[in-house]
Amino acid sequence: MITKMQKYTFLVFHREYERFLERLRDVGVVHVSEKGEALADDELLQEQFALRELVHKARVDAETYLVEDANVQELQDATLTAEQLRELVAQLRELEEQKQTLTLNIAATDKEAKRMMVWGDFSEQRLADLAKAGYALRFFSCPKKQYDAAWEAQYQAVVVAEQAGRVYFVVIGHEGEDLDLPAEEQQIAPHSSSQLRVDIDGMRHLLAAKQAQIEAWALAHLPELRWAEKQTDLLISWQRVSKSGKAVADNRILMLEGFCPVDNVPELEAMLVDEHIYFIASEPTEEDDTPVKLRNNRFTKMFEPLTGMYGWPVYGEFDPTPILAPFFLLFFALCMGDAGYGILLILFGILTTKGKLNIEMFSGLGPIITTLGVGTLIVGFFLGTFFGIDLYTASWVPESLKHLMIKGEVAGYDIQMVMALCIGVVHICLAMTIKAICYTKRFGFKANISTWGWLLLILGALVVGILSLAGVFSVDVAKWTLIVIGGISALAIYIFNTPGRNPLINIGAGLWDTYNMATGILGDVLSYIRLYALGLAGGMLGGAFNSLGLMVLGDGKNVMLWVAFIVILIIGHVLNLCMSALGAFVHPLRLSFVEYFKNSGYEGKGHLYEPFRK
Repeated sequence: MITKMQKYTFLVFHREYERFLERLRDVGVVHVSEKGEALADDELLQEQFALRELVHKARVDAETYLVEDANVQELQDATLTAEQLRELVAQLRELEEQKQTLTLNIAATDKEAKRMMVWGDFSEQRLADLAKAGYALRFFSCPKKQYDAAWEAQYQAVVVAEQAGRVYFVVIGHEGEDLDLPAEEQQIAPHSSSQLRVDIDGMRHLLAAKQAQIEAWALAHLPELRWAEKQTDLLISWQRVSKSGKAVADNRILMLEGFCPVDNVPELEAMLVDEHIYFIASEPTEEDDTPVKLRNNRFTKMFEPLTGMYGWPVYGEFDPTPILAPFFLLFFALCMGDAGYGILLILFGILTTKGKLNIEMFSGLGPIITTLGVGTLIVGFFLGTFFGIDLYTASWVPESLKHLMIKGEVAGYDIQMVMALCIGVVHICLAMTIKAICYTKRFGFKANISTWGWLLLILGALVVGILSLAGVFSVDVAKWTLIVIGGISALAIYIFNTPGRNPLINIGAGLWDTYNMATGILGDVLSYIRLYALGLAGGMLGGAFNSLGLMVLGDGKNVMLWVAFIVILIIGHVLNLCMSALGAFVHPLRLSFVEYFKNSGYEGKGHLYEPFRK
């Protein structure tokens, strides 16, 4: 649900404006309408944004360097200028740069050590003595088939190693001597491979010391970064609000607009009366950029982030979360379709909620994972699948439980596929009903006659069809009922879709709308087959892993066969669970964002209520 808002216009004497903003922030219930153009041109505010981003990144990075269970003290107050903050961040970046340099040097030296291994160990002092005497030791390599043993007498070549079809050899000659050898001369490091390894060990010690230095820095300065980020946020919030006042009456009066939830109106107006602030309270209109504050129960609130992924509702729209929540849960469970996987999701969600599993990407998602697991367990039981086992054919499952499972055919089609399509019809019809009601509430009935016409036609035809199949309507009654429904719908769709417009234009618009509805609705309904297909595919893949494991197990007389059997089941079902969970998240989200939101007319262009407060 969307909380009802009250719009306020405040008129404040310019000398009292700052005090008024302080009191407004203390109350902390007003979402101020900001002047985007003025804020974009404010250089001081842009500097604060840049500083806040700089501090935020440093704070996030510093938190990643903290050792586990580090005791970080929180600062209540501090005195840090912008220049001091930049210098503080520069210290961290310098330490990180030094660490990165060491890391790159270790990688480069390790690569060079591997390249030098073929030449073995040699004395650097002996090489220097040879150079002083006017001799040089030169290193060559060539394919083995090109190596000529005559080079050993002609050039004093000495073979050092043979690797991967190549010969590595050295030649002792005079300094600056030109050797006409059909071989590739190698440039070598001044140190042998073993010496390079010693250098790498030394750099690794330096790297560990640098890491410890960074961790110590993070522990010492993280409180300052956290404090600075909060203070910068407060300063930015203050400047954004203060700049949003519009000067009137020769700049003597500042006019500020904002929105307050109706539940908080008494405390706001008490402050306004106490401060002798003139204000005008009114109902928000369609033209106002009114923020939205969602108010949902504990179950629905878990699914609000999914709504936010698409976009928040516009004030006056219907909050889609109460509908999205149960249908997403049902869709997810149908796509998973396995009671055993539901148990694993429940355990995973509980462990995540209690902090026993600390996986960053699932942080805060424990309750919704548990809820999805419960739904998967229930739906998986009715679909008759448990870790890829078909419960309906299992001899150890009581017959009384098998009667509860959804198995069989309808008109020659699998009942689960028919059920998926029926769910799609219900979902789309619900979306169209919500669109008709909400659009009528927002824009009036006159602007939505065509919407009601389509709703009457589709829902009316479905109800008449169901009643006819149930034997409630005879053939004649059904026929005349459909004729009446069709006639009324045709008038709404083709003649009165836009009252006051040329009837011929209305007919043309109705025909175009008919084409879009005929092609769109059919495709939308067929999209729900994925609920059946994904569940079926997951169950079949789980059963395939079971069969593979049983094939390996055989008679089970060997312990290693049991080990292989268990390994296959664990790896197979974990892989299947991960793939099924990914599909069960993405495809229901698509059905909600495309099929449902499109037919419900949901815009998702609103923004959340963010009150001006500390």
